[in-house]
Amino acid sequence: MRIKTHFGGNDASIILLIAIALLLTGGIVVAVYSLRSDPVDEVLSSDRVVSVLYIIEKDQKPLSTFVLMCYPKTRRAAIFDIPGEIGTLLRRINRVDRIDTVYNPNRISPFENEIESLLGIDIVFSIVVNAENLGKAVDLIEGVELFIPSKVDIRDEELVLFPSGISRLDGDKAISYISYTAPDEDPEMAVFRRQRFFLGFLKRQAEMNDVLKTSAVSHLYQSFMNTSLNQRTRIRLFDEFAAIDLDRINIQTVGGNLREVSGKMLLIPYYDGNLVKEIVRQVLGTLTSPVEGSLTDRIFTVEVLNGTTVSGLAGRTAEILRGFGYDIISIGNAEHADYERTLIIDRSGIEGVVKNFAGIIRCGNISYEAPMRDNPEDELIIQNVEYHSDFTLIIGRDFNGRYVIGN
Repeated sequence: MRIKTHFGGNDASIILLIAIALLLTGGIVVAVYSLRSDPVDEVLSSDRVVSVLYIIEKDQKPLSTFVLMCYPKTRRAAIFDIPGEIGTLLRRINRVDRIDTVYNPNRISPFENEIESLLGIDIVFSIVVNAENLGKAVDLIEGVELFIPSKVDIRDEELVLFPSGISRLDGDKAISYISYTAPDEDPEMAVFRRQRFFLGFLKRQAEMNDVLKTSAVSHLYQSFMNTSLNQRTRIRLFDEFAAIDLDRINIQTVGGNLREVSGKMLLIPYYDGNLVKEIVRQVLGTLTSPVEGSLTDRIFTVEVLNGTTVSGLAGRTAEILRGFGYDIISIGNAEHADYERTLIIDRSGIEGVVKNFAGIIRCGNISYEAPMRDNPEDELIIQNVEYHSDFTLIIGRDFNGRYVIGN
């Protein structure tokens, strides 16, 4: 028996139409699924803080590494600066070393995993921009405006010149500003420069957000980044960034004690890394707090005084408080060195805020002073009065370097 394998013209047309219909249906299903599975939409619908790893790369190593955490419902955000010299037990190589040792520009997941472990969070997205592409991005957003407090004039191997005051940096100037080194510059100032630039870059990006969403510009801007985000999802994420009040953000640097390990100077996180995780937990709580108004966005000022004979205790305590986002305006010695009990003097006039502050070191000894009035009509009266911080912390003998004991 012979089986016929020849189809007539009408049959072939029907089969072709069925095939086209199946392809169209499959395309629609894929498109619908991709829309429904947008990772940004999934995060927003699950009411989570969005954590984004942002790496500025130079010579295939992180020049700066930031973790941006934002909570779209409150439009609040926080940024953590992760120094490359942070020392940690790297699981991938099973030794204590710099956290950026595991960085690979072609596969950043091991580096991302170490940062997740350090902060105790899940990073949802990552964005890597190398220095060359960063310059192109800065030019595309028509420059980044920064305040430069002191003139920079370096004429050694290459000319680096920045006048003091407000300047708008183009791409080449921006790269130079974040990457130059000066022999007499405090290393903390170099970190501060990069932090100020990053904030300025995010702010300018937000200002140009509508332009960056146009088809041609968006495609070009996307090409400057190494990210798993597709173009549509990246636009959605940048819409959330644009809603953040960046002027209220104080970048917090992960700190620690410098120690020599295997011939390298590493920054070992305070209290075996437990402090930074505690700081992050408190920050996340602040971001998601339902308190209305700008109270949770305000940066409170602190004066730290050592009321003991333990040398350097005020400075070390100030570092801890700075990690929690407080602005330390003064460090010194108290009027005498025999305070038995640690004391907090509250001038903020806000009960809930001082309780949060006291809770960091578990201090229950609080005294209250009347806060300065905010009435503009009082300006002439108070302009010559010495400024006092929101809180003064006087360290007593009951403080063990982290907590008040026997309180």
